[in-house]
Amino acid sequence: MTASLSTPRSEDSSSLPVEKRTIGVGLISVGWMGKLHSRAYRNLPTFYPELGISPRLVVAADTAPQAQDYAVNVLGFESAVADYREVLANPDVEVVSICAPNFLHAELGIAAAKAGKHIWIEKPVGRGAHETAAIREAVVEAGVASAIGFNYRQPPAIQYARELINDGKLGRITNIRGRFFGGFNSDPSFPLAWRFIREYAGSGVLGDLMGHLVDLTQYMLGPIGAITASTGTYITERPAMKGSPEEGKLLPVENEDYANMLVRFDDSALAAGALGSLEASWIALGPQAEYSIEIFGTEGSLRWNFERLNELEVAFRDENGAANYTRLFANPTFPEFARFQPSTGTSMGYDDLKIIEASKFLRSVTGETEVSSNIHDALASAQVLTAAEESAKSGQWVDTPVVPGNTSNVRKEA
Repeated sequence: MTASLSTPRSEDSSSLPVEKRTIGVGLISVGWMGKLHSRAYRNLPTFYPELGISPRLVVAADTAPQAQDYAVNVLGFESAVADYREVLANPDVEVVSICAPNFLHAELGIAAAKAGKHIWIEKPVGRGAHETAAIREAVVEAGVASAIGFNYRQPPAIQYARELINDGKLGRITNIRGRFFGGFNSDPSFPLAWRFIREYAGSGVLGDLMGHLVDLTQYMLGPIGAITASTGTYITERPAMKGSPEEGKLLPVENEDYANMLVRFDDSALAAGALGSLEASWIALGPQAEYSIEIFGTEGSLRWNFERLNELEVAFRDENGAANYTRLFANPTFPEFARFQPSTGTSMGYDDLKIIEASKFLRSVTGETEVSSNIHDALASAQVLTAAEESAKSGQWVDTPVVPGNTSNVRKEA
């Protein structure tokens, strides 16, 4: 169902199934994101009772003993182990959340798929398109469901904005501007963690923030067909980690902390013919989590910023031909909102987005198609990021072929 600006909406959870399905959950890495996945699984039945899904937290893997204790005593897993292979070998585990650092994703994702486990894996799925493609191949060959941690797709304001675009409220899309700026790595005294080392992280802000922005752009408007990009590293050295052999030394940062690109949408995209500019920085002083997108069309425009995730600004021509932005607060007419809050002005938060993500993942596990972001979307984003690195070196436009099976927003006749 799509909504106009005034369409009321209610999330119907009154008709509950007679039988519930228990789905065994395994977790790999009990860090901040692993804890977030676990909370999403635990809270799913509260917000989506009609799905009839009861996640069972079976086993978590982490090499740190204190993390294993936390998994059992706080998160509620039945057991915890040091070796992730024990999670994959457990017959009670149907789905696995992979929340480990980037350099482990290929090993873990491929192993989980070969073990027949459905995977919910954080981004970037691989260190570049080549590694992501290898994970995709394993997932496709195994026939398992997949979901990617592209959580900025999930805010009700974004989903509502996508409906406005699909309903033609903005007319023909002409251009877009996206900016994912954060300052969480802006302190030069912050040590050289794995994120700044190419062997472990691959790219820097491209994989971390630009990957999210590329996916959000394609989810809203369709596949990006070609890009040209530039990147820069402005904090070129960081102190070695405490306790490392190089402690006391300054070591080189090996990947970029700022990136920009111009994009051209593929002919199959809903926004075919549109152009755009995308920027990402993790050293920007001032922005905390200024993850924003602006979309302009012949009949209207809209803009959204994660720092105000419960708001959406829209502009349409009035009878005099003028167009001014109007701020809409997320409310029960927006997709998913009524599940979490009863009225306008009562805000949703980041954890809620992961619950929405978990619901889509588990629905795909139970057989629903085109529900969750998937491994094809991961490759579609990774292709653009790898093309950006290539373009930054050559100074040329680089084509980014469409990945079959992705869930980006395409024209109905495409």
